[in-house]
Parts: sequence; structure tokens; C-alpha cells
Amino acid sequence: MTSPIVHPEAAPPDRRRWIALAIVMTAAFMDLLDVTIVNVALPSIQRDVDASTSQIQWITAGYVLAFAAGLITGGRLGDIHGRKRIFLIGVTGFTVASALSGFAVNADMLVASRILQGAMAAIMVPQVLSIVHATFPAHERGKVFGLFGAIVGMGGVCGPLLGALLTEWNLFGLEWRTIFLINLPVGIAGIVLGRRFITESRAARTLHLDLVGVGLVTLALLMLLYPLTRGRELGWPLWGYASMVGSALVLAGFVLYERLKVRRDGSPLVELSLFRVKSFSAGIAVEFGFGVVCGMFFLVWTLYMQIGLGWSVMRAGLTSLPFSIAVAAAAGVSVQQLVPRFGRKVLQAGALIMALGMLLYMWEADRYGTGIAAWQMALPLVVIGIGMGLIVAPLTNAVLSEVPREHSGSASGLINTTLQTGNALGLGLTSVVFFALIDDGAAPPRVGPEFVDAFENAVLWAAIVLGAIFVLMFALPARPEMDFEAEVAGDDVLSGDGDEAHWRAAPVEQAGSAAEPRPPAAR
Repeated sequence: MTSPIVHPEAAPPDRRRWIALAIVMTAAFMDLLDVTIVNVALPSIQRDVDASTSQIQWITAGYVLAFAAGLITGGRLGDIHGRKRIFLIGVTGFTVASALSGFAVNADMLVASRILQGAMAAIMVPQVLSIVHATFPAHERGKVFGLFGAIVGMGGVCGPLLGALLTEWNLFGLEWRTIFLINLPVGIAGIVLGRRFITESRAARTLHLDLVGVGLVTLALLMLLYPLTRGRELGWPLWGYASMVGSALVLAGFVLYERLKVRRDGSPLVELSLFRVKSFSAGIAVEFGFGVVCGMFFLVWTLYMQIGLGWSVMRAGLTSLPFSIAVAAAAGVSVQQLVPRFGRKVLQAGALIMALGMLLYMWEADRYGTGIAAWQMALPLVVIGIGMGLIVAPLTNAVLSEVPREHSGSASGLINTTLQTGNALGLGLTSVVFFALIDDGAAPPRVGPEFVDAFENAVLWAAIVLGAIFVLMFALPARPEMDFEAEVAGDDVLSGDGDEAHWRAAPVEQAGSAAEPRPPAAR
């Protein structure tokens, strides 16, 4: 039986809406958890399925790339065909992909399953805030988005520790596989309950799909990332360089096609006119660079601790706690107290503090070598966490603050897609800045020192990128302001181009800003 289609303000509140909220929140939590839970288990996965370094990169990069490529299209599918229907399809696919990942018999199957999982997340995630908006009246949304942001932020903090616990406990002898299989009962419950309690809704105004645009941008990214991740293992063949150069040509073709698409039906994948706004163009570059730093750092950090230092998965997971706490604390202070007073300078301070933390970490790694203790890492991790919190919370608002309201949805979707694309590129670049310094045939006594040296090199490059981000931030508005209701409730946001961007791109942002919506002057 098909549920009636309603518009956000057309019907009185249904008491079942709180159950629907719990369902979509759980799905969002499951997606974010799946992103953060995997890294800490990668060394265990590598040993168990005998994965190569490029396969290890694609276990994470494949998910991120598929998510980024399908994000905007996933949102538009919900607008056209119904958000409940597309949400349930996404949850079903995500659950199936989780099962395939958990029961993968080799590294290739795991990579393929993770790509499928990312594609299903791109269908599922954009519906979440659209369903919330369609289900709750305006006077309840502030409370709902605050609760939503707190839960999603918790997913980012809990992921590494939960991944460590599940891997360490080795339930039923499954080791790392439980980090994927834990999604099965959650996903099945979401499907059953979602069919009953989520109300169907569609956008009053929808945009057409741009599947050709999706294909072109995905091809360009694959032509860049595949040779980056495989080049080292294959001896950097000529076709790899040709592919990377060709990716720029495909990207140029994508831009030309998008211009044609605007004239044809006004529904491009990317609204190119947004780049005429200087602060938005610079902000997109900042988001991209920030994604590169995150993708690069979190992968090499995990491998450095567990393979280079020989730490257990539990010890590595616990070592990440000071960082997670520092990010959450700095994010709340940044949005509520610092940005209203100091504006753009807070983001720039965050970039410098984060770079300082990277350099401090590099110095400690060099000084203590393989004998470094977890408590000695605490200071640089807290510094990095504070810097990240100062950036990640207010960045989306700063980038969007000068974008015309009618394009806010398209801009939000592009912000998140850019961040995820940067993340995928950062993962690919680890072949150059990290794995290139490691000899696969090194004797056991040399493995630790080589991983330490490679980690120092990767962290140095991360600090350099953060320096470039600091310079780009001068193009952001000195006093960025954004009306929360316009961000979350605007018609364009509900068009499927950006509902999820504000929490998915910066999970801790909502804990600081959405929990207490305020007029622009107060923020």
C-alpha cells in the first residue's frame, strides 16, 4: 500500500513522526559510522585478505568516490520519485552491500562491495533531511536538527573506537568483518519500520537528472585516481601519466557539457554560475584542500600506528580519543562564541593551528621513533583537533554566505561533493607521499623506521596544503553570516542538491549551530 504524498506544511503533525525521525537518524548514523569505522580495521583487513596497498586505498576511496559521484543525483531521485521510496531503496542496497563487504572472500570483492555501499549511501543519505523537513512543522525543526546534529557528531567520535572494539573482540571469529555485518540488523529494522512509519513526500519543484554529467565527472576522477593508486605497484607506466593528463581533458568536456545542459533544460549537475562568486570559488578550493588533508592524514595515521609502531587495534582506537574530543569541543566554541566576534579569522586560525599540530606530530615522530608512547601523541592530536574544529564547524556557512538564496541548494550539494572528492584524491595521493617511501621487501627491523619516515613525509605535505588553505581563506567573507532556516528549509535545499551537505560535510557543525538556531546577527 502506497503512503499518501504530502508537502511539508500541508498536514497536521503525525505522532508517528518521532519514530520516523529515529529511523532516518539511525540510517544517517550508520552511514557516517561506516566511513569512520573502517580505517582503524584496515591493517587487520590487509593481513586477512592479503590486500595490496592500492586495494587498501580503494577500500576507503571507492566508497568516498561513489558517494561523491552519486550524491546530487540521489537527492534528485528522491524529489522525483518520492523520498520515502528512494530512502528505502538506498537502505536496502546499503544493507546488501554491507553483507557483501562482511562476507568478502578476497580484496577485489571487498573493494567492489565498498563501491556499491558508497553508491547506495549516495541514494539514502540525501533523503534524510528532506524527510525530516517534510515530517516536522517549522516550530519543531530547531530541536530536531539539534538532536540530529548531536547524534551524527557522536557517530564521528564513536566510529574509530567502535571499529577497534569490534575487531579486537573478534565476535564469532569474524574479526574485522563485524564492522560491516553490524549494519545488517540495523538496516533490516530500518526497512521494516520505514515502510510503516515514514510518510511519502516529493519536492514541489524538481530538477531533471544529469546522468551524462555524472558519467563524465566519475570518468575524470577514475582516470586520475586509478593510476595514482596503482602506479607505484606497476612501476609508473606511461599509460598512467596519459590517463592523468586525459582526466583534465574529460573534466574540460564536463564543463562544456554542463553549459549545454543549462541551455537545454536548466538542470545541470553543477551550477557553473556559482563560480562567478569569488568567495564561493575560493571556498570550494578550501573544501577540496581540506578533503585532501583529511583523506591523506587519517589513512596514513592508522597504518603508522598499527603497522609501523606495531600497536593493537584497540590501542590505536583509544589513542584517537583526545583528537575526537578536541574537534567536538572546538567546533561548539567556534560557532557559538568565536565566529560571531572574529569572523573569517577563526577559520584561518584553525588552518594555522592544524598545520602547527601536524608539524608538532612530525617532530615527535622523528624524535621518539618507533618508541613513541600514546600519551606523547596526545598534545599534537589535541592541537590538530582544535584546528580542525575551528574550521569544520563554520566553513559551510562561510562558503555559502554570498551565494544567492535561489542557488543555496545547488551550492550546498557541490560543497559536499567537492569535500568527498578531495577526500578520495587525498587517499590516492598516499601512494606518492607515503607508500612510495616504504620498501615492500624490507626486513622486519626496517619496517617500523620506514613507516615512521613515510608518516613524517605525509604529515609534512598535509601541513603544506593547510598553508595553502590559509591563504585561500583570505577570499572568504570577513564576517560570514547565514540564516539557518534558509540553509535547511529553503526550496532549493529541498530540491535534493544539498540537504545533507551541512551535516555530512561537517558533522560537528550542527552540534554547534543547529542545536540553537539564531538570527544571523546573533551568530
